[in-house]
Amino acid sequence: MRTLFKLALRNLLGAGVRTWLNVGVLSFAFVAIIWMQGFNLGIGAQAMRQQVEAEYAGGQYWQAAYDPYDPLTLEDAHDVLPGPLQDMVDQDKATPILIVQATAYPNGRMMSASLKGIDPRQEIISLPSRFLEPDGEELPVLIGNRMSANTNLKVGDVVTLRWRDTDGVFDAREFRVAEVFRTSVPTIDQGQFWIALDKLRELTRMEGEATMVVVEKDGDKELPGSISGWVFRDLDFLMKDIMALVMQKTVGSSIFYIILLLLAMLAIFDTQIFSIFKRKREIGTLMALGLTRSRVIAMFTMEGVMHSVLAACVAAVYGIPLLMYSNKVGWAMPAATDSYGFAIGDTLYPSITAGLVVGTVLLVFAVTTIVSFLPTRKIAKLEPTEALRGKML
Repeated sequence: MRTLFKLALRNLLGAGVRTWLNVGVLSFAFVAIIWMQGFNLGIGAQAMRQQVEAEYAGGQYWQAAYDPYDPLTLEDAHDVLPGPLQDMVDQDKATPILIVQATAYPNGRMMSASLKGIDPRQEIISLPSRFLEPDGEELPVLIGNRMSANTNLKVGDVVTLRWRDTDGVFDAREFRVAEVFRTSVPTIDQGQFWIALDKLRELTRMEGEATMVVVEKDGDKELPGSISGWVFRDLDFLMKDIMALVMQKTVGSSIFYIILLLLAMLAIFDTQIFSIFKRKREIGTLMALGLTRSRVIAMFTMEGVMHSVLAACVAAVYGIPLLMYSNKVGWAMPAATDSYGFAIGDTLYPSITAGLVVGTVLLVFAVTTIVSFLPTRKIAKLEPTEALRGKML
């Protein structure tokens, strides 16, 4: 085997430019697959992390009638907190949120909006609710940067909000914007106004009620069991859309990977065919000297596989600095990408793991081995005397 390895390496390096062209294409395939797949995984990891910090925490209890995709359910999607949930709120292990459908009148315009009440002292999610602490007779309201851009509302501006209370009676108040928070999570920003929970309960006559309860992160082991009228939504359920989107992006990128690998494999396949045809007398000589057909096949297969070995080494030379630079600097996103519908930051960072690198290397090695072996099957039917005369099947 050692002799075969030396022969394969000598023949491979002796091919000159042809070898290094194949190695260059394969090395680019290595780096491109790892780089693009790393960014796909990074988008998913970044989106899920930010959703957890800003909205989901350890999961949510929804009032049974609540449907986030149907605003018409908000009229009935509220109820008094049952004992187990109220105990968690009292122990600062959860925070309730009351959601009411409203109409906003920013700067003379009219728009539909959600009015959300949250405890100003909560620390379950990263929303800066501390700005909702009452200050005199003014009613503070909190909005996100997207909402600020859509409504042209700034800190200190006054906006009129109208809603219906629990009896269906219309009511309206003027609120002053206490803070505009910046977030990459659109589901806590677009079309939403946040006010203090106690004040919203008072204005809507829904004392002690809530639409959902967000539990603390890493608190799953202490969650109560089934609660009548309330449904627990864990992180797998809440982030199902994000995971599906990442999977879709991964599958879409796979088309590019396949095309890239096919080009590289085609080059190696043609190289193997050409090499066998050109070296037919060498093959006959080796077989006449006692080298079995299987060992000759192994030698040519090894030459093909060594393309991927050299490509991995070349890819490491320029790929590692490139991936390290991407991991440090990231990929700055252009304007307007914050309205994609899921949490995507101003800068994306790849998530490159050892499993991704090893999996990519093993995949390329396996495909290269198969493609390198296929052209050598002709050698199994070749007679040494015919090869020495330059004849091939």
